[in-house]
Amino acid sequence: MSTLTAGSPADSLQAAGDRAMRLGDPRSAAGLFERAVALDPGRLDIWIGLAACRRSLGEPEAALGALERALTLDPRCFPALLMKGSLFESLKREKQAAVTYGHALDVLPNDAPLAESTRKALAHAQEVRDRYTADLASSLRRELGITEAPRSLESKRLSTFIDAMSGRRKIYHQEPVGFHYPGLPAIEFFEREDFPWIEDLEASTGAILGDLLALGAAQSPELEPYINYPDSLPLDQWAELNRSFSWSAYHLYREGKPIAAHCEACPATMAALAAIPQPKVQRRSPTAMFSILQPGTRIPPHTGVANTRAVAHLPLIVPDNCGFRVGGDSRRVEKGVAWVFDDTIEHEAWNLSAEPRIILIFDVWNPCLPEAEREVVAQLMAAMDRFNQEENTDQTPPWVVSAEGRGG
Repeated sequence: MSTLTAGSPADSLQAAGDRAMRLGDPRSAAGLFERAVALDPGRLDIWIGLAACRRSLGEPEAALGALERALTLDPRCFPALLMKGSLFESLKREKQAAVTYGHALDVLPNDAPLAESTRKALAHAQEVRDRYTADLASSLRRELGITEAPRSLESKRLSTFIDAMSGRRKIYHQEPVGFHYPGLPAIEFFEREDFPWIEDLEASTGAILGDLLALGAAQSPELEPYINYPDSLPLDQWAELNRSFSWSAYHLYREGKPIAAHCEACPATMAALAAIPQPKVQRRSPTAMFSILQPGTRIPPHTGVANTRAVAHLPLIVPDNCGFRVGGDSRRVEKGVAWVFDDTIEHEAWNLSAEPRIILIFDVWNPCLPEAEREVVAQLMAAMDRFNQEENTDQTPPWVVSAEGRGG
């Protein structure tokens, strides 16, 4: 890189070039920038200035050459990538433009202050890239003769693969904050066929809702903030929701133990849960609760504790404008329509309505974890907890498993 200091000959030439551009004389400016980079070829800003001059002169290939020199110095230079994309577009090289715009969008810092002209250029870049990825995905589907929405597990995987290949879908991985069991696939929403009890659970929606309404759960004095961390822990994305009743829970099972009064108050719910093979892990599972999300509340993107379990949701009270996303798959929340997902994949939820959203949440074993290994997992988690409890039996064990996940 350059060792020249402010006030060097290259600086003077650059300043003169900038003045010439402001005065509408790109030809003179280009000559000044050429002399400046000859003196100091390690100056990124001068190469970008020269590229702007060449573009103004209607010399896109020369401008691209200058940008290549700039990107050699900094391959993640946002202004250079954005200009390069626009030059490809002016040359009708639409696919190269879209790919380059994609690189620019990827390197833009989230909190970068942007001029209005840059925001408009970014919006255009996003449109070009989105059109390219949609066209590519459609082309790949035509190649395979795919003409309808995927239905089988294999066709869903193939469709997801195509969307990832074309850049329409981000690739998400399991990121448990506590326990990662090797060899389990990252599946955002599991197939309903993996859970033979799911239709019976859905058929119990009315009875469970009856328990909920009898409790007055949305206003129950037994509610607890779902997020309840001590101030000594890093709160990160949970700062706004910590100790807040904007997201609260009415626990039925907690840390593997039933809350007797709550269970007695919810007989239909407990009968439905009794038919479901929940994990039994000392001080961790089973877990079940009513999760209450107040109006206008968003649960931020986060990941859960352990990929050995999966999390089931049964929506009970669902106003409009409620949603749920796991990885790259978002779905509408519908009353009585259950799903099971891997909460170690980034997920989030929102209630943008004027009424509370209430869901029954509980955990089950990850269906991809072999039966023979489940008991071993339970034994190991219990053994770890015993080891950590030797010094302080009153201390809450680390990474207590909760049903919706508390990724930090």
